[in-house]
Amino acid sequence: MKELNANINDLAGKIEKLPALLHLPKQEKKLADLTSKAKADDFWQDSQHAASINKEISDIQDEISNYQVLRDEIEALQGLMLEIAEEDIGLLKEIEVKYREIANAYQSLEFLTLFSGQYDRYDIVMTINSGAGGDEAQDWVAMLLRMYLRFAEQRNWTAEIISASRGSEAGYKNVVLEIKGKYAYGQLRSESGVHRLVRLSPFDADQARHTSFAMVDILPIIEEALAIQVDPKDIRIDTYRASGAGGQKVNKTDSAVRVVHEPTGIVVTCQNERSQAQNKETAMKILKSKLQILQDLQVEDEKRKLKGEITDAAWGNQIRSYVLHPYKLVKDHRTDFQSTDPDKVLDGDLAEFIQAYLLQQQHEA
Repeated sequence: MKELNANINDLAGKIEKLPALLHLPKQEKKLADLTSKAKADDFWQDSQHAASINKEISDIQDEISNYQVLRDEIEALQGLMLEIAEEDIGLLKEIEVKYREIANAYQSLEFLTLFSGQYDRYDIVMTINSGAGGDEAQDWVAMLLRMYLRFAEQRNWTAEIISASRGSEAGYKNVVLEIKGKYAYGQLRSESGVHRLVRLSPFDADQARHTSFAMVDILPIIEEALAIQVDPKDIRIDTYRASGAGGQKVNKTDSAVRVVHEPTGIVVTCQNERSQAQNKETAMKILKSKLQILQDLQVEDEKRKLKGEITDAAWGNQIRSYVLHPYKLVKDHRTDFQSTDPDKVLDGDLAEFIQAYLLQQQHEA
């Protein structure tokens, strides 16, 4: 009974620190500001922006509510422990079960304390480019694409391919997808960098072992950036025919859009929508997010914190290696965290890799 009482009091102390760790006072102020905006008469004139604000309101409300429930439950448990008799074994067991439930809920909230970055709450655009390795590297892009789609699916997030360039034999030369979910950037910013694959190549008649590379780039979609005014003179917009799936799905119009921002050299393409206007709107949203980042991040090391060090997609610069032959191992070279089950990792099981990276970042901050 003494041990259980000590555990409950220790957990209560941890829960007491959550408001500061989760920045709840700041979140409550933000919630009040967002709620005020949502009451404006013209709130629904921009339905996409309104939906985004409502989602953020809901997320903040959930976070505050989850903490309050946790606080009330642990206080109730402490009260019970003051009244219970040591011989009341049945009630003690019930309290222990409830303690474990609260401890598990605390761990979920504690995980959110790792997301303190400016953009951690935002949705993302992910770009995967093939590096050294030819057809093998292009197939590697397809494998990574599947891994991230599975990761998103397991969290009930939405993921949509915005643009894709098919490889000559298999996979993709590059692919761009938009991922929407709670703390999408906070969780997936750890994936920015070069990913290395070692396996027996199915594209080699001799079944030789090959090493190939792919570059993953993560960009937060910054809602506030939509207000940025871009001078039309600084933009070149090219249209071209989007690649279709074949048959009736082949797009017979020049609906795909490429937007080039001349002063910075930023290029954004979008071809997932059937309408040229919709593709242009999506491309401009991504462009404005990139421009917002350039405005916000003036110091080079801050840029590296946001997008990761941009390196050549070649040997020696990888952040993570996936070895399928002659042994099985996935190793993150930044944290040294590893898994001997690459099939599970490639099926979207990235949680432990992400947590190891975030804990390291928190420790180094």
